[in-house]
Amino acid sequence: MKLVAVTSCPTGIAHTYMAAEALEQAGKAAGHDVQVETQGAAGSTPLDPAVVAAADGVIYAADLEVKDKGRFAGKPFVDVGVKKAVHDAPGVIAAAVAAVEAGVPASAGPAPAAPATKVDRDAGAGTKVRQWLMTGVSYMIPFVAAGGILIALSFMLAQLAWGGAEGAIEVTGVDATTVVAAFDPLSLQHWAVILLKTGQLSFGFLVPVLSGFIAYAIADRPGLVPGFVGGAAAGFVGAGFLGGLVTGFLAGFVALWISRWNVPKGVRGIMPVVVIPLLSSAIVGITMLVLIGRPIASAMTGLTNWLNGLSGANLVLMGVILGAMMGFDLGGPINKVAYTFAVTGLATEGLQPGAVQYQVMAAVMAAGMVAPLALALATTVRKQLFTHAEQENGKAAWLLGVSFISEGAIPFAAADPWRIILSSVVGSSVTGALTMAFGSTLVAPHGGLWVLPLIGNPLGFVAAVAIGTVVTALLVVVLKTFKHDPLVAADRAADDQALAAQAA
Repeated sequence: MKLVAVTSCPTGIAHTYMAAEALEQAGKAAGHDVQVETQGAAGSTPLDPAVVAAADGVIYAADLEVKDKGRFAGKPFVDVGVKKAVHDAPGVIAAAVAAVEAGVPASAGPAPAAPATKVDRDAGAGTKVRQWLMTGVSYMIPFVAAGGILIALSFMLAQLAWGGAEGAIEVTGVDATTVVAAFDPLSLQHWAVILLKTGQLSFGFLVPVLSGFIAYAIADRPGLVPGFVGGAAAGFVGAGFLGGLVTGFLAGFVALWISRWNVPKGVRGIMPVVVIPLLSSAIVGITMLVLIGRPIASAMTGLTNWLNGLSGANLVLMGVILGAMMGFDLGGPINKVAYTFAVTGLATEGLQPGAVQYQVMAAVMAAGMVAPLALALATTVRKQLFTHAEQENGKAAWLLGVSFISEGAIPFAAADPWRIILSSVVGSSVTGALTMAFGSTLVAPHGGLWVLPLIGNPLGFVAAVAIGTVVTALLVVVLKTFKHDPLVAADRAADDQALAAQAA
């Protein structure tokens, strides 16, 4: 059969492309032609209309709403989450084939005009909350990434401009308004200030974007305006990302409630343009500014003071906990909680170079790199413990690991959950603790070793990653050595048969 597929995940980075590769390989193994359109963070190249027209069926392996879904109208389809395609691509292909054979047409409609999200309306409350949160986080991350890297570059340039490590602190005390008014393109100090301010402006969108797109996930387009207004109000009173979370949910439910009012026909035309944004923004803004803003701001201040007060063994313990969370579900909800905690900490106002929040970010990223690197190492040193497919995945895991894409270890965890997850948690915990102990810092929220010049104490960071990688790989090898794996045994038998045939 000829099948087409669309893959997408909330962040548009790892699962999107892993699912595409898995579907293509599974389709080829089953004798089908599968062509995939990846709708990721880097955009997408639409499938050729001729390919779509010739397709027998469609696979939607997406956690976001598929763009231009109307192209596939009338074709049999299956609709699964992106992780299902990563973990069980052959099963997804089989389901698509069954849908084609059953001849069930798709009911695809026009693409949404607003930014894409996907929330399963039939899911449980916990799943919906996670999907709403991940929608906000997925749109927030690019702002944090851009702002974080600009600030890191500013600190690096400031050290050159002021002639020492204290330059990274000096630049934070310069009045950007004065520099903008009398900008000198030949001054390194001025460039450092401009980069710092640009990065801070990017960070300034973090809370409104988080709030706005949580509200959008709940109420669709009516939630955007009150969500952004609520996020801005949270930033104004100092409620930070906690305030953004609250206003995102509040705005979403208020906008959803108002949009369901049964109003006269004459009023319906102005509801989405005037009534809903006016009333919902007023309710959310007043609630944040007058009622709940101060208590949440106090909680944020307490959290910041607590973080800044951590030192020594307490920091190492936090590294252990965050590392374990990063290594537990490899890009899943627990992993994302730790990552979101680190990312939102970067946006805390008034941070100085070397702040605890930057240490937290370094520990989280280092720990998130361990699992894929460890599996890549294990498949290299003890190939006989892994299937041919796992050995190939191990080769790809080297690049995924150094790029801080924890999901590179998912195919291994799906095949052997408890051994891989146990090993990953132990090694990632070690790395998180060591990163804290070494005092490494990081302003950029992503990038892995590609942003090594932006890392404080890079040698300590690399050492922590290397040690955790070796610990995890060693545990994987030891645990798998005492396990009889029928798939590995079948691979070995096939190798023996092939060698015997060559000898004959």
